[in-house]
Amino acid sequence: MDKVYRWQRPIYDVTRKYYLFGRDRLIGELDARAGMAVLELGCGTGRNLELIAKAWPGARLYGLDISAEMLKSARGRLGGKGRLALGDATAFDAQALFERIGFDRIVLSYAVSMIPDWQRAVRRAAASLVPGGSLQVVDFGPCDGLPAPLRALLYRWLARFHVAPRLDLPALAAEIARNHGLACEVVRGPLGYYQMVRLSR
Repeated sequence: MDKVYRWQRPIYDVTRKYYLFGRDRLIGELDARAGMAVLELGCGTGRNLELIAKAWPGARLYGLDISAEMLKSARGRLGGKGRLALGDATAFDAQALFERIGFDRIVLSYAVSMIPDWQRAVRRAAASLVPGGSLQVVDFGPCDGLPAPLRALLYRWLARFHVAPRLDLPALAAEIARNHGLACEVVRGPLGYYQMVRLSR
């Protein structure tokens, strides 16, 4: 990942704003009140954490990413506003990394489509919620509202960057909800371009 992001890091946010839709909607609906602990898995450049800090003043921010290169940008962006750590979203130890047992809000924004064992990452995130906490995921959807040729072109382009839409994300969320007594909500973006999942304890 560091090899990929070493050259992408300076232009990452400028380019992604044109096709990573739904991120700002997730932040606006986060309901992260003052004092709540918010963890972003796959925090990248810190763009979302910075906006969460502005939208939800007083929230305590935490970020995890597997790329040391991306964390350089996040640290520069957040300064002392949050606590960041290098780690794997599929097997992180919140106590060791952040001195916390769990979190009030956990965010995965366009990360599951890049994590090979994404199911494990979602399960690990859901297990890290405190009572009353919620996990919110936004990522590429089925894009079934797009013309088939355009959808195929988009998927081929994403594959060049090792991005694979996880079309069974809602099914996994429903399974986790059933097995662990969580509430589950799934929302589709316009044309099915993105999908949002919320699991609440």
